Amino acid sequence: MAHLADQATDAPARSRGPDRRSRGRGWRSRFNPAYLFVAPAFLLAAVFILWPIVQSGWMSLHDWTIGDDSHKWLGFGNYTELWHDSRFWNALKVTIVYAVFVVIGQVAIGLALAQWLRRTTWYTMLLRSAFFFPTIASLAVTGIVWKFLLDPQVGLVDGWLGKIGVHSQNWLQDTHLALPALIAVGIWKNFGFSMIVLLAGVQGVRQDLIEAATLDGAGAIARFRHVTLPALRPAILFTVVIGTVNALQLFDLTYVMTDGGPLFHTESIVMYLYQRGFVDFRLGYASAIAWVLFLIIIAVSVVQLRMLRFRDDD
Repeated sequence: MAHLADQATDAPARSRGPDRRSRGRGWRSRFNPAYLFVAPAFLLAAVFILWPIVQSGWMSLHDWTIGDDSHKWLGFGNYTELWHDSRFWNALKVTIVYAVFVVIGQVAIGLALAQWLRRTTWYTMLLRSAFFFPTIASLAVTGIVWKFLLDPQVGLVDGWLGKIGVHSQNWLQDTHLALPALIAVGIWKNFGFSMIVLLAGVQGVRQDLIEAATLDGAGAIARFRHVTLPALRPAILFTVVIGTVNALQLFDLTYVMTDGGPLFHTESIVMYLYQRGFVDFRLGYASAIAWVLFLIIIAVSVVQLRMLRFRDDD
């Protein structure tokens, strides 16, 4: 009887043992080892991206000045000051004008070149490489080169224009010419990227649709408008969104070529942020500018995604 009692006592323990082991094996089976590989990337993103974003938002609510130990709580005081800051509104206007013209210019030129270079031959491959080369060049180097080219004394641009009777222009010091000059350089720098993306889209257009449109009597313009262009909607959306985000963060070109002048006519939002944060050392105010720019980029991107989104009936 004692032996039977011991067996009865040990039975629940033996029955619970496999349950615990099975629960352990179930937890291990649900754990994906891929998380271990992506954990370092997530950790780096949290430390160097997420935390600085949160910290800048906190700083924008304070009078955070380098060298001052007391960071006075202002609430939305920096944003209120920003609302009444005429220099900020001027920088916003310059940035929007630059972004609109650069994005339209780079997408239009990129689309035209993609149509022209859609056939793969040795000379089209050579031209594609030549047109794409400015994209991989550093913005700072691009600015230095074009600052030299547009110099009214030794620049090649005025030298070439002088041969056809056009008088020398002080491109980067004239209040009417400085921003258009930056826009032209921005288009030259970025149209190669749009060309490559749109070229992939053009080469992916179904040939049977083009042939059917041709048999129906559609000309080249009609085929492009009703067949090629709708098929390029995802590629156009991608180039427009990426180009707009990059253009709204204009800094390198204006810093190298004009330093925001003349008379703030080329001062962008990021340039103004740099002046407030790293020249005047008002980090709280600079953080408020950064958050406003961040919200503007999100709003513009959402509008573009809704306007140019791909539909099933395209």
